[in-house]
Amino acid sequence: MSHSTRAPAAVPAPAGAHQAAHEESQPTPRSWRSHPLRKATPWLFLLVPLGLLITFTYVPVGNMIFYSFTDWDGVSPDRNFTGLKNYTEIFTRPELFRVFFVSFYYLAAAAVQIAAALYFAALLSFDVRLRNLFKGILFFPYLINGVAIGFVFLYFFQEGGTLDTVLSLFGVGSDHSWLGDAESANVSLAGVSVWRFTGLNFVLFLGAIQSIPSEQYEAAELDGANRWQQFRHLILPGIRPVIGLSVMLAVSGSLSVFEIPWIMTGGATGTSTFVIQTVKLAFQFNKTGLASAAAVVLLVIVLLITWLQRRILPDDKVDLV
Repeated sequence: MSHSTRAPAAVPAPAGAHQAAHEESQPTPRSWRSHPLRKATPWLFLLVPLGLLITFTYVPVGNMIFYSFTDWDGVSPDRNFTGLKNYTEIFTRPELFRVFFVSFYYLAAAAVQIAAALYFAALLSFDVRLRNLFKGILFFPYLINGVAIGFVFLYFFQEGGTLDTVLSLFGVGSDHSWLGDAESANVSLAGVSVWRFTGLNFVLFLGAIQSIPSEQYEAAELDGANRWQQFRHLILPGIRPVIGLSVMLAVSGSLSVFEIPWIMTGGATGTSTFVIQTVKLAFQFNKTGLASAAAVVLLVIVLLITWLQRRILPDDKVDLV
């Protein structure tokens, strides 16, 4: 009796098994997070602003530093290298460096405008009637073009002008040449800068004060703190970084004043600032190399003062809790 051996029938695979095996054999698509271009994407967005910054800021600064070592007159193609001659001339000629003393008028004006801006910001941060109107009035001068401000106050301070007319109403006035001598002219010009830039500091301080949590004020009122105590122990510590920023801007701005004195006096009667003198050296006396050296000196002084301020007043985080 013969026996025939039959192979067992193959068990059919499940319907989705072949599809799953096929999918497993396919390469897993790479996610965008692991894509090499993902790390380069921020730099692609920064190409245009970085290009503009380098083209219109760092390249001109580099050219200015190069010109400061030459005797270029700003017109001819010849630029003879003179080494440190321009810098030596700046520090050895008193009339070139003496104009920095005019900056003390604007430093005093900056202290006044910061104090006034801080006072009004603290006052209008509380519930005061018509405070939005006062906010607009304080900030409005900063929105006006500097050239227009210069011409307006030029007529305001002229002999027999608006200021003399107002003073005569109170019996104190007589025709006075406010821009005729160095002291009264510099005080008048510094006063114009107070009127113009108080609004900028006011907005900075007001925004910082309003960023303090309202719970802090409520807790202070529950503890019986009056307005002065809230200002001293809550507002001042909370806006200390902004005050440091305003002081830094005020000092650097005081050293580089140009617009108002240039329009109102042209630097005459002892009102010339370092920037006005630099402009005259470059475009009136055709000493672009010497003017470039003066601009480099001013840049170094501003950077040095900024560094000292950052060392003295570091940007520490303030914890009011």
